Amino acid sequence: MTGGGAPHRTVRIGLTGPIGCGKSTVAGWLAERGAVVVDADAIARQVTDEPAVRGAILAAFGPAVAGPDGGLDRGALAVTVFDDPAALARLEALTHPGVRRRLEAAVAAAEAAGAPAVLIEAIKLVEGGLAGACDEVWLVTCDPASQARRLARRGVAPADARRRIAAQGAIRERLTPAATRVIDTSGPLARARTAVEAAYDAARATIWRGTLDR
Repeated sequence: MTGGGAPHRTVRIGLTGPIGCGKSTVAGWLAERGAVVVDADAIARQVTDEPAVRGAILAAFGPAVAGPDGGLDRGALAVTVFDDPAALARLEALTHPGVRRRLEAAVAAAEAAGAPAVLIEAIKLVEGGLAGACDEVWLVTCDPASQARRLARRGVAPADARRRIAAQGAIRERLTPAATRVIDTSGPLARARTAVEAAYDAARATIWRGTLDR
């Protein structure tokens, strides 16, 4: 857009969806278009590396999540919280404040740099209260067969893949009402990429037009 209206602003898009459906792939495509990607999972790993947080996790969960060197065994921690909502809630209470601070700082930096868009990639985008800070929420989904194949390519054992898919089976239904757009990545990736880029252009046009109209 050109003209005498308000300048373009950074569009905030939240990406969420089940494991193996392509959130990071979608984010990578849009990063090639200039969007800045803020990965909540990567930030969470950084937060758990902070000495105070790591110590608090070890104190809360005990030797079962400690590695041979006395550090944090992320694999053991993941197993501990996977099927235990109470344990997951304890972990999130220790990590979420730090994750939120880092995430908000990353978004602010992207906006200050004039990025056309910032993508907040988070499995718990809605539950964690991040969706409210986004202009749009994209639910990235795919058919179960594609999901299983993609997990297998990551080296996930079939039984583990089935367990993970089953555990997240209700995500689509639960998050669809909160989604601005549902991005289905089933089938050829080239077709999915075309749809994603069209959605990206439409999202920016919609948000920028709304900014100019105010």
